[in-house]
Amino acid sequence: MILEGQDSYTSPSFSLKQRLARQLWDITWMLLFRPTPRLMHGWRRALLKAFGAKLGQYVHIHPSVKVWAPWNLTIDDYVGIGEGAVIYSMDRIHIGSFAVVSQGTYLCAGSHDFNSRNMQLTTAPITIGKYTWLCAHTFVCPGVDIAEGTVIAARGVVSKSVQTGWGVWAGVPAKKVGDRAREQVQR
Repeated sequence: MILEGQDSYTSPSFSLKQRLARQLWDITWMLLFRPTPRLMHGWRRALLKAFGAKLGQYVHIHPSVKVWAPWNLTIDDYVGIGEGAVIYSMDRIHIGSFAVVSQGTYLCAGSHDFNSRNMQLTTAPITIGKYTWLCAHTFVCPGVDIAEGTVIAARGVVSKSVQTGWGVWAGVPAKKVGDRAREQVQR
């Protein structure tokens, strides 16, 4: 997917096919996804699926959500993605069932190697576990896995994987600040 060794200052980081697919998706997002009323979740799901997203049942994605590459996105059942969230899916992003991705959250699966001469583009997948809640304006870095039932408090930055579930994390970088009662949340 990424063109290795390219000079990112003068050359593209992706193949022509990839760039054309993204351009087609951007036009579709602008004309058919973004202007839809909030209640048209089914229509937005259909558009994302048409571009290769794998979506479960009862997925609610608000119209202002920006998805970079739908073909790298998997969302399981009963998931809500809030207003203004960004799913920067340069690599795979998987969101488990009953998760909530609140407004303004940024899932970032791509970055650059700042030590390379050409600022080489890098990507790494993100996995968000079942029953996870990413509160408003959370930032999740490339390569992060967040364990089941985790809560990331508002404006938290998750730069390393959260291995143990059912905790509450907050801050920059996010650190564990409490526990979450599993038996009250799970269905």
